[in-house]
Amino acid sequence: MVAAYLADIEQLLDVQRREAALRDALDLPSLAVALADPRLRSSREQVKTWCQEWIRPPGAERDAHGLDYEHLARNTAERVAQTAEPEGVPMRALRRLQLRRHARTAPRGFRARRAEDLSPRDSEAFDMCTALTEAARRWYARSACHDPTVQANLARLAVLR
Repeated sequence: MVAAYLADIEQLLDVQRREAALRDALDLPSLAVALADPRLRSSREQVKTWCQEWIRPPGAERDAHGLDYEHLARNTAERVAQTAEPEGVPMRALRRLQLRRHARTAPRGFRARRAEDLSPRDSEAFDMCTALTEAARRWYARSACHDPTVQANLARLAVLR
C-alpha cells in the first residue's frame, strides 16, 4: 500500500502533474505519524519532528543531483506544517492511502525523470516530492516495516472499506 502510494507520486511527477504529486507527497509525514499511532492521530509538532528526522539523510549536505537537504528539509517542514491538521486523524490522507491498495505497483527501479526546463516553482515542487518520497522510503525500511503499530494500522486500512 505504501509502495503503491509512493509509486503514484513518482508517476504523477513523470507525467508532469506536479500539483497533484505535491499534494500527495505533502501528506506523507502526516501519514507516517498517524500510522505509528495506535489511534491514527497526528499533530503538527509530530509532523515537523518527522520531517526533521527523515527528510535529510544522516551526513547529507547535498545529494548527487545537487539537492540542498538543509534548505529543502526546512522549507518542506514549514509547508507540511501549514497543510497538516492541527491535531487529529488525517482522514483525507489515510483514505487516499487506503485506495492505493488496489493500485498496481510501478516496476522496480522506476524513478520520475526531472525535466531540464522547469520553472523555479515546478523545480521546488519536484524537489519536495522527491525528498518526501525518499524520506518515506527510508522511514518505512528502517522503522515502519518493523513497527507492530504501523503494520497493524496498515492491515486495518487494507480491510476497512
